[in-house]
Amino acid sequence: MESTLDIFVKAIFSENMIFAYFLGMCSYLAVSKTVKTAVGLGAAVIFVLVVTVPVNYLLENYLLKEGALTWLGEEYKEIDLSFLSFIMFIAVVASIVQLVEMLVEKFAPALYGALGIFLPLIAVNCSILGGALFMQERQYSTLLDATAFSLGSGIGWFIAIVAIAAIREKIRYSKVPPALRGLGITFIITGLMGMAFMSFMGIKYGKEEPKKTESAKIEKTNQK
Repeated sequence: MESTLDIFVKAIFSENMIFAYFLGMCSYLAVSKTVKTAVGLGAAVIFVLVVTVPVNYLLENYLLKEGALTWLGEEYKEIDLSFLSFIMFIAVVASIVQLVEMLVEKFAPALYGALGIFLPLIAVNCSILGGALFMQERQYSTLLDATAFSLGSGIGWFIAIVAIAAIREKIRYSKVPPALRGLGITFIITGLMGMAFMSFMGIKYGKEEPKKTESAKIEKTNQK
């Protein structure tokens, strides 16, 4: 069983939303022309992920999946509302994105203008819904694990877009072949960065609890 620290670190590096799964590429490519706008959008994505994934975790485990309603009574244990997962996840994401949009417009109007249409488009950003679906698929055992995954995924997406924005600002002054200028060289750099992030695969930062073998359990029972 993975530790919370393992989940967090893997979400940033070896399971990065951009470099491992290529989720959220439209915003990643369109808003990464300057570091300022990349930082703003990256921070917004972190906030949305950190709020939506834990909320969707609670919905999944206490409302949607089979047996989730047992807290209401034993007569509800066979009810399965998992067919509503997609629409509920999207509703939560859309609500939080609307909140973020209002906050950015209120407190950072310049950033709001710079991000333009891509701020409300966070609602359909593949990485946001992907975070909720990965949480559902991997069946994290605690809310802390789900939160660590969401925070790590957000930070990983933030690092990816800020890094490519910084590189794109620098290569404006480089002699890039005409055929590769713009998105061409950006795709090449993204691929190289993805290969670099793959080097983090296999690293373990947390301690896993050793699994007890069946013979050890029998021996412990006999000793009692």
